[in-house]
Amino acid sequence: MQPKVLSFVELLNSAKRSAVHLEMRDTYAVAEERSDVARWNAGRWTHEDGKRSLAGWLSMVEETVGRGVTLRRARIVSEPVTDYIRFEHFTTPLNIEAGEEVRWLPRRQAIGIALPAVDFWLIDESVVRFNHFSGSGDAVEPEITEDPSVAALCASAFEAVWERALPHENYVI
Repeated sequence: MQPKVLSFVELLNSAKRSAVHLEMRDTYAVAEERSDVARWNAGRWTHEDGKRSLAGWLSMVEETVGRGVTLRRARIVSEPVTDYIRFEHFTTPLNIEAGEEVRWLPRRQAIGIALPAVDFWLIDESVVRFNHFSGSGDAVEPEITEDPSVAALCASAFEAVWERALPHENYVI
């Protein structure tokens, strides 16, 4: 039986203890970020622009952390990094101010970690939302599972990455 399809907001709101996110792509081309990334690449985007653009997300992080949920994000990145990763690195202090913990792991240091094939969110170590992307980086239909073996793989992968990764303030591009 497939679990009920929840929106991402409903999924994050369901978290009682933890929400972790593993990102493994070097570029994303999701529609809602395109103009921000283009403006940042052109040198016309500031942290104030980021606060406005990410206001909904930052508010959701603050609310989630305010409920006592630990929110952690780890990013596996190729080096030298892409312009998109530079953009993410620039905006990450906003995530941290809102209450997320963020770490970075150079891809070469991830060798030996069993990783699922795609990015994911893991809620309370039991519900996994896989974020699928097209080859060009566009978001496509996510997939949710409550399969305990899949959740265990994702939890193990995330913790292994987290242990090796550098806190944001120590990861210099």
